Amino acid sequence: MSDPTTVRRARREDTAAIADFQCRLAAETEGLRLDGPTVLRGVRAVFEDPAKGAYWVAERGGRVVGCLLTVPEWSDWRNRAVWWIHSVYVDPKHRRAGVYRSLYAELKRLVEGAEELGGLRLYVDQRNARACGAYEKLGMRRDHYYLYEWLK
Repeated sequence: MSDPTTVRRARREDTAAIADFQCRLAAETEGLRLDGPTVLRGVRAVFEDPAKGAYWVAERGGRVVGCLLTVPEWSDWRNRAVWWIHSVYVDPKHRRAGVYRSLYAELKRLVEGAEELGGLRLYVDQRNARACGAYEKLGMRRDHYYLYEWLK
């Protein structure tokens, strides 16, 4: 029997694992080779300034096997914050084993129990059919908004 998945808010000692996952995520999904020291500083910045967001990790057998970042966005329409889910990564050896499902369930539980939170959102490359299917199986629905961006 495999180890159960436990989810917790990430701690500073998870920084290296999270940064490694983010570099792997960029290479796997976009073919990008990120600068490791820059990513490491970016991950540390979240721990130094909680207003930037919060990392969450999934563990199996005491080892971090997945992570994601939640970033709050204020919704004046709802008078509550919505957590955007970013930077989702699950180690390939642990995919299709409920790791993301566990992460999502914990976030949903926290949002349901907090009056100041109004929901969860994420964006996904529409060509990533596997991820789209996973999110839909969890009860998330594709919305009618398009995402536009300008990046320096």
